[in-house]
Amino acid sequence: MSLVRLNIKGISYSQTQNGAYALILNEVDGDRKLPIVIGAFEAQSIAIALEKEISPPRPLTHDLFKNFADRFDVVVKQVIIHKLVDGVFYSSLICERDKIEEIIDARTSDAIALALRFQAPIFTYKNILDKAGIYLKVNPKEEDENESQDSILMDELVASELEPKEEPRERFHGKTLEELQTMLEEAVINEDYEKAAHIRDEISKRE
Repeated sequence: MSLVRLNIKGISYSQTQNGAYALILNEVDGDRKLPIVIGAFEAQSIAIALEKEISPPRPLTHDLFKNFADRFDVVVKQVIIHKLVDGVFYSSLICERDKIEEIIDARTSDAIALALRFQAPIFTYKNILDKAGIYLKVNPKEEDENESQDSILMDELVASELEPKEEPRERFHGKTLEELQTMLEEAVINEDYEKAAHIRDEISKRE
């Protein structure tokens, strides 16, 4: 199976759905987005890693892992999102020490937080992106606005003390596939990525 490289587009949140956060990954050589629901602590940790000018007064958990790895000459070479089951993404850290490679299982949010600190590339398999990727086309003006909103969101995450919140659940039992597809398109247009992720998972289950 071929690997597809991903970049981090930003972090989205919903004020209407219990403050849920979604990490938005972008296909490097394509237009698809991969939204992944994450916890508040992980969102804060990723936001701090993205903002190079900000350094917390004490190491966060992922910073501690990086310091520990540096001390013992362990390097995270890459992160691979290798499985998607019932809407949950599974990832692996590809690590190296003394030219010996090891594969370590990790939550996707933790894996990406560490990838940023090690400046390691992030990959997924093409079949996962085919199943879970979302197309989002924007014009240049809208893209500039989205980048500004991402920057504001990062500032908010770093400035606030975030408490983990329950992942939102939505039920779509009474909806047809056509209705779900319409709802998915509307959620993407409204940039409500975590809602789009839940609808996408429901569609995947039925297919």
